[in-house]
Amino acid sequence: MKFSMIRSYAKVNLSLNVTGKKNSKLHKIESLVTFIGLHDLIYIKKIESNSHKIYFTGKFKNGINKNNTISHLLKILDNQKLLMNQKFEIKIIKNIPQESGMGGGSMNASSLINYFIKKKILKLTKKKLINLANIIGSDVILGFSNQNTVLSSNGSLKVFKKKINFHVLVTKPNFGCSTKLIYSKVKNFSKSKYNKPSESLFKKNNILNSSNELEKIAFLIYPKIKKLKLYLSKIPNVIFCRMSGSGSTMVTYFNSKEATVIASRAFKRKFKNYWCITSKTI
Repeated sequence: MKFSMIRSYAKVNLSLNVTGKKNSKLHKIESLVTFIGLHDLIYIKKIESNSHKIYFTGKFKNGINKNNTISHLLKILDNQKLLMNQKFEIKIIKNIPQESGMGGGSMNASSLINYFIKKKILKLTKKKLINLANIIGSDVILGFSNQNTVLSSNGSLKVFKKKINFHVLVTKPNFGCSTKLIYSKVKNFSKSKYNKPSESLFKKNNILNSSNELEKIAFLIYPKIKKLKLYLSKIPNVIFCRMSGSGSTMVTYFNSKEATVIASRAFKRKFKNYWCITSKTI
């Protein structure tokens, strides 16, 4: 049997507000989410075996252990007998950095769930699908559409098809951010702004007037991220620059590919040990 190929796209947070706490561990957040062309590649095929086979390759494979998002997903599906005792070989080429705030592992899980549903291997009600996603990780539910999404503080999602057409320079320092540590430092909460989601939230002026409230905390813990944003914000023709998720990725937005390429060249000269890539919202 031949492998099927799945593109698993990186998500970025155009904005992120922390509005409260769900319990002692989890916070309530709201966010404007979009997706960019940067993606992991997932190859999957059914095999005759007593167990699944999972392999990670690519630039950002290091640090992924046996207990990962994909193994967790498959274990849950097996335990609930949702795969009808079928086993799969899965190879994932990691192009999305870990601990970057772009949800690489979560988006891989979303992409696999979408594949299983499309192939009619997995049959779930909407409620069961949401419950499955939440068990695996808080970001997983965001990856089912790969479209502009409003995440409200009550946990509901609203997807919009309108594209925002930004060119982006995606940059990451040579370290990641601890999501657990970042959220543990949140002391103040914002009033909810996205409980009545509309397409107008993705207008440029609204995005410009938004923010990622985790930036201030990340800057205190990781001063190099603050330095990175200060540099990127002064690049010619930049629209705005914002951290995605809990970091450490900083995404800089432009109107043209040319401006993005010029910015990338300047960035590589300045930060030789940092990773960067040019892309576009999809």
